Amino acid sequence: MNFDLTDDQEMMRDMFARFLDEHSSMARVREAAPSGFDPALWSGLAELGALSIRVPEDAGGLGLGLFDAAILMEEAGRTLASGPLAETLVTARLLAQLGGDAGATLLAQVVSGEVVASLAFHDAAVEPAQWIGGGQVAQAIIARMGDEIVLISVPDTARIAEENLASTPMAEIDLLAHPRVTLASGADALATFAAGVEEWKLLIAAGLAGVGREALKLAAAYACERKQFDQYIGQFQAISHPLADLLCDMDGGKFLVWKAIRDLADGVSEAGATISMAAWWNSDAAGRAVAQALHTFGGYGLTTEYDIFLFNLRAKAWPLVLGDPQAMIAEAGRRLYGGEAAALPDAGAMPVDFDLGEDARAITQEIEAFFAANVTPEMRETFHYSWEGYNPELNRKLAEQNLLYLGLPKDVGGRGLSAYEKTAAMDAFEVQGYNNPAAGVTQMVALIIHRFGTDELKEAILPQIMRGEVICSLGYSEPGSGSDVFAAQCRATQESDGSWRIDGTKMFTSGANLSTYVLMLCRTNMEVAKHKGLTMFIVPLKADGVTIQPVYTFQDERTNITFYDGVRIPDSWRLGEIDGGVRTMSASLELEHGGGFAKYQRAMLHAAETLCRERSHKGKPLIEDAGAQARLARTAANLWVSELIAFRANWASMEKKPNLAYGPMAKMFSSEKFQSDARDLLDLTAPLSLSKRKGAAAEINMFYRHAQGATIYGGTSEVHRSMIAERALGLPRTRA
Repeated sequence: MNFDLTDDQEMMRDMFARFLDEHSSMARVREAAPSGFDPALWSGLAELGALSIRVPEDAGGLGLGLFDAAILMEEAGRTLASGPLAETLVTARLLAQLGGDAGATLLAQVVSGEVVASLAFHDAAVEPAQWIGGGQVAQAIIARMGDEIVLISVPDTARIAEENLASTPMAEIDLLAHPRVTLASGADALATFAAGVEEWKLLIAAGLAGVGREALKLAAAYACERKQFDQYIGQFQAISHPLADLLCDMDGGKFLVWKAIRDLADGVSEAGATISMAAWWNSDAAGRAVAQALHTFGGYGLTTEYDIFLFNLRAKAWPLVLGDPQAMIAEAGRRLYGGEAAALPDAGAMPVDFDLGEDARAITQEIEAFFAANVTPEMRETFHYSWEGYNPELNRKLAEQNLLYLGLPKDVGGRGLSAYEKTAAMDAFEVQGYNNPAAGVTQMVALIIHRFGTDELKEAILPQIMRGEVICSLGYSEPGSGSDVFAAQCRATQESDGSWRIDGTKMFTSGANLSTYVLMLCRTNMEVAKHKGLTMFIVPLKADGVTIQPVYTFQDERTNITFYDGVRIPDSWRLGEIDGGVRTMSASLELEHGGGFAKYQRAMLHAAETLCRERSHKGKPLIEDAGAQARLARTAANLWVSELIAFRANWASMEKKPNLAYGPMAKMFSSEKFQSDARDLLDLTAPLSLSKRKGAAAEINMFYRHAQGATIYGGTSEVHRSMIAERALGLPRTRA
């Protein structure tokens, strides 16, 4: 897996970034209005080779890949470059591919910046008058006309400036009213032109990723300097949390562009759908990002004194030249579920790679073989996504094959899988329908015991854990503290003989009815800051004074409230220093590599696809309905972005990269999309989805109920949004 650019691409990006920072400053962008075209900027880009990036070397260009062009477009978006860059990149390539000798002279003029050329998106024989990106300054336009690809010469008198939303150089051109020559005709020529339009979608999507992310950066900076009610406004969660949400959306949109290019390079069948998704996603996400960014500035954002309004207008103007972006998600639906084919551009070299690797495939195969050999149909009937799916016999068998504690380091006795292997393994378990939250919690407890436990404690508990004979629960949350574990009030008082007495209540002690031990965070000092007065213990759940009371959820899941009344444990069962519980707890973080809910999202999508094939709609399977296809495609987009954001977190962990809240982003984004898509797919497949009928209907029903806890367990979305705002956007702390 790789999220890094090559050294050459880093140099290229830095070169374009420096140039655009100087020559496409906001002052220059303002000066370019109302035409929206900066001739000096254009000439400078040409001198740097920007306009020839996608022109093959044998035609005099740089011959670089689509990813290189996307890097340029992201920088152009970040700086609101004044000119039809995406249109020109595509047109220059089309001239090289279709222009022949007749187009060679014009191609040289285009890549040198002497002439601006653009393209028309729709068949001129059907729609003669079209809005053209850069039409005010384009002397030549490539268009489809029936079964021909034509080059249209547009005189100065036909390029009429017209006020428009963002002062871009667009214009409406009557394509049949001007001289034209045929460049090529036939199926191959039409496919080449259509592939050029697909390339434009990706380039605009990349540009929008730059626009949206820079707008969020400006908003975050403003929120760190503007005070209201004697506080920086960035401290208000109403300001910081929407920005955190949108940062996930914008990063996800960039990664969708990358996935589309990766899919093209690999010849993946869904590549065409991914292009449509990326164009739709970034049009929508950038529009929301710039609106929220402007809102952060309050009334000042409405004035022309601040630059944020420029981003707001540009984010909407760039993609709308093609038409309604919602058509793109409908197109993605047809391509995924309706068999619609698309002519696709050549990707060229693509260094970014989302492959989990051979070791990940090996562990997947090992798990498949284990289940085939060891799991009976009767066992499968007991599988459940919660702790209630715990099977002691299967737990021991998994331990025997070293398949139980996959993320636990080898020095503790676990498998020590990499983040990539662990991701693949969790997906493989999901394919089998088996979830084992008990193993995840128990391996965390084992790690803490190994790192901080006394020899007596290690000898008493670790062998049982590693043989798969016992499981452990977590005693963090309390009735009055929830995600704020540092507010724990459950008391541990040291007696004169050195032993400890524990009194208090823990809430949501999932698995306590099945576990042998609980890892407990207790208050041991009331005289210091709350996070400094905590100590960690291991408590036997069968000890005198422990009461376990069930708490049932509508998710078909049991959790527990546990009561501790004078429970006695020896000091040897303390973990770490007295009042050092926070440090002890942090040891478990090394097991976290930025997971999420993608595996559930994938299973839910497959169940919905099955139901849409089974359910009739107007005499046909529902999956043939255009609206259903679009909604399934939207769920697929959310799934892919969830995966990509989680992959980024895994990669950053593996490669020791700076981790700007990548794990919280993965958890928060995927849990929110899991929940919203669960609602939508339940609606889409109703009324069949209301049934718990065995099969896809029961699965959709179950996923809806399961998703309700996704934004709560493991830290609420609000907690993770604060982490993202602080660590990724540099906003001030939103918690006291």
